[in-house]
Amino acid sequence: MQANDGNFYGTTFKGGGGNHLGTVFKITPSGTLTTLHSFAGSDGANPEAALVRGRGSDGHFYGTTVHGGSYGAGTVFKITLSGTLTTLHSFSGSEGEFPAASLIQANDGNFYGTATYGGTSPPCGADCGTIFSITSTGTLTTLHSFAGSDGANPEAALIQANDGNFYGTTYRGGTNQEGTVFRLSLGLVQSGVQFVPVMPCRLVDTRENLGGGTIQGGTFDMFDLPQLAQTQGCANLSSAAAYSLNVTLVPQNGRPVNYLTIWPTEKPLPYVSTMNSDGRFKANAAVVPAGAGGAVSVFVTDTSDVVLDINGYFAPATPPTLTFYPLPPCRVADTRNPRGDLGGPYLKGGVPRDFPVLEATSCNIPNTAEAYSLNFTAVPHGYLNYLTVWPTGQSQPYVSTLNAPTGTVVANAAIVPAGTGGEISTYAYNDTDLIIDIDGYFAAPGQGGLSLYPVVPCRVLDTRNGNGAFTGTLNPPVDVWGSPCAVPSQSQAYVFNATVVPVGSLGYLTLWPDGSNQPYVSTLNAYDGAISSNMAIVPAGNQGKIDAYAYGTTQLILDISSYFAP
Repeated sequence: MQANDGNFYGTTFKGGGGNHLGTVFKITPSGTLTTLHSFAGSDGANPEAALVRGRGSDGHFYGTTVHGGSYGAGTVFKITLSGTLTTLHSFSGSEGEFPAASLIQANDGNFYGTATYGGTSPPCGADCGTIFSITSTGTLTTLHSFAGSDGANPEAALIQANDGNFYGTTYRGGTNQEGTVFRLSLGLVQSGVQFVPVMPCRLVDTRENLGGGTIQGGTFDMFDLPQLAQTQGCANLSSAAAYSLNVTLVPQNGRPVNYLTIWPTEKPLPYVSTMNSDGRFKANAAVVPAGAGGAVSVFVTDTSDVVLDINGYFAPATPPTLTFYPLPPCRVADTRNPRGDLGGPYLKGGVPRDFPVLEATSCNIPNTAEAYSLNFTAVPHGYLNYLTVWPTGQSQPYVSTLNAPTGTVVANAAIVPAGTGGEISTYAYNDTDLIIDIDGYFAAPGQGGLSLYPVVPCRVLDTRNGNGAFTGTLNPPVDVWGSPCAVPSQSQAYVFNATVVPVGSLGYLTLWPDGSNQPYVSTLNAYDGAISSNMAIVPAGNQGKIDAYAYGTTQLILDISSYFAP
């Protein structure tokens, strides 16, 4: 596996110094190999499984050996990037033997794995295998001993699904003695995280080799956001569990990009997309869980540059973190309207303009709001290089919120900290009208406040695989709780990436909670008929369902990355 330093790390089953009992190695992308550790038997022998890397500030690698240790039945070990190895546990027969599969780190921070043999359940005794957990300091707990009827000899790694349960397989056992698929429920309810707004700041720009160079088509790159934030003088991201980002895709020489996906490092590449491009610059907001070492990964189907700007992060609940309060989607400002604080005139290119968000009294935004969840729609008067949004009273940051190089209507979501008097500031490089809609705000924890729960990115809806393109109101509504993504019923708002695949011009798409009236807002636009994406935070409606309305004919894809709940 590749670590944040760009090097690859792995294990060999045999070889190395001494008794040739296997190694842990590092190899650079250019092929320079370093043996970090040769196993000697007492500290383990014959590693078969891939390494995993601890999250957050830990950053060490964790792994297993099939043999060796104090009892010859295998070990769990920890090793630093520089090669210092610690044997965390030596297996004995009753708690498991011969762990052949990789560990996983669950949402409680502990590691979970399987041992192919060992255990205590009759009639198997020490022959059918176990499931175990182990802390980063080496405290091991045997969670289950297989008895044959429920499975025997697990050889593969566990996974933890969005419902908090563990799933896995056994090689033998079960009713027909040909193996089983099992679920282990431990009541691990994921802890919610809360928002910390930061001044918008640029972390990555591969055009300038900030964080790395151009990403080649069909490959991915990893970005150590805590380290990059420190280098750039941005916020301290060491406690971040998820990031609020603006992702800008810059195709090479105007060539189309089939899709870009951003996801937490060391998780499998999910079957979702963040955005697509027909060759133009595209920006899309994203809430992305932090991966191993706090890093995120970006995959592109076609060679591209990428820009990552941050406007906040989510961390364990500790003052002054903020909770989310969803609002019925509501229009805050529209410069196409008559002159006024929240109306005309349009944004003059090169001239900043402030918007007093709290004057949108019909939206019921309290003055305690410290950040807003907004959707910005630019209606350019021609070419629009970029639009930037930031809290009033602060210096204009070197970031962008959206781009409209072809002059078409473009929307992008953003979480924006509230500035002086609750206002936000905007700057357009070229003349444009601007529409601002709100779907919620962040404030100090209180009644009705919600925390964020990141999930494995998952596709909730793809009408291309169902009823097909639609016009008007989607029927039936989107059943989020009933989707394959296992979104729990306590969820009260969702973080989606919405993608439209229009059949011709699409005036706008609107998403809102099922059971309430369709609001006078838009989620995204595709007047030019191009595939378009936008992040949308949508409150849950009746039985967790949401509605969609298309002013035009389109396919709709909804990918979920997290949800808000108490």
